[in-house]
Amino acid sequence: MAETVYSTVVTKLGESVNEFLEQGMLITFKDNAPAELAEFCILHSENNLRKDIQAGDVLTIGSEHSYQVTAVGEAVNKNLQSLGHITLRFDGATEPDLAGTLSLEAKDISAINIGDEIKIER
Repeated sequence: MAETVYSTVVTKLGESVNEFLEQGMLITFKDNAPAELAEFCILHSENNLRKDIQAGDVLTIGSEHSYQVTAVGEAVNKNLQSLGHITLRFDGATEPDLAGTLSLEAKDISAINIGDEIKIER
């Protein structure tokens, strides 16, 4: 049985989220994000990081879409724990381009909806 490493629920979508989605990336932030950042982010209230995320874990958005983690930036776990803030890049990279980036397999990303659960399992 899969072990949940991280979970949260989408509470709000910034106005510019779809522009980033088209570029193969999503930005998450707890719902106390500064206003100038919130418009680009998927906002969430819970922030349950139980273990450090590792390459090979699987991220699921909603109930249908899963993506394998291919690389974890050195600041991802710390930023997620403290701010709920990371960048998800659906680029299949094996080395993250930035410290706060979680790279995932390069697959089409479907629309994100308020109420969707985002979780990472091992």
